Amino acid sequence: MDKTRSIHPDFLFLLEFKEQQLVQLFKDLRDFIFEIHPDSNELLYHTHALTAVFSISDKLSDAFCMLPIYTNHLNLGFNKGTLLNDPHKLLTGTGKLIRHIPVAAPADYRNQKVEDLVKSAVDFAIKDMEKPSKSVGKTISKIK
Repeated sequence: MDKTRSIHPDFLFLLEFKEQQLVQLFKDLRDFIFEIHPDSNELLYHTHALTAVFSISDKLSDAFCMLPIYTNHLNLGFNKGTLLNDPHKLLTGTGKLIRHIPVAAPADYRNQKVEDLVKSAVDFAIKDMEKPSKSVGKTISKIK
């Protein structure tokens, strides 16, 4: 059975303005996240970047990772990356909490080390959550 989740029309419209290579990487990386945690809620934003945020609830504060698409590149971001155990030193960045993995090809994320890091981020988000959520597997557009 195909468990692929369709992309929200608001987001799909904005993806059309991005380079095709970035769009293909985004779609595959999004599928990778859903393969690891199919019950993720997906929160969609369009600010300085076009971003899909993956959360264990319908709240941004419960997010475990994000996929921001910029003009010329894409990252796999971790909302609380500085708090995660990163034994393979995959994460880069200098912010107080957020860290990311630069993505230029599927090999940058389709591997056991990144899968383990995403699972660790999900586990951390679940333990860090203030109260249980009833939202499961939803896509919520915050795009205006």
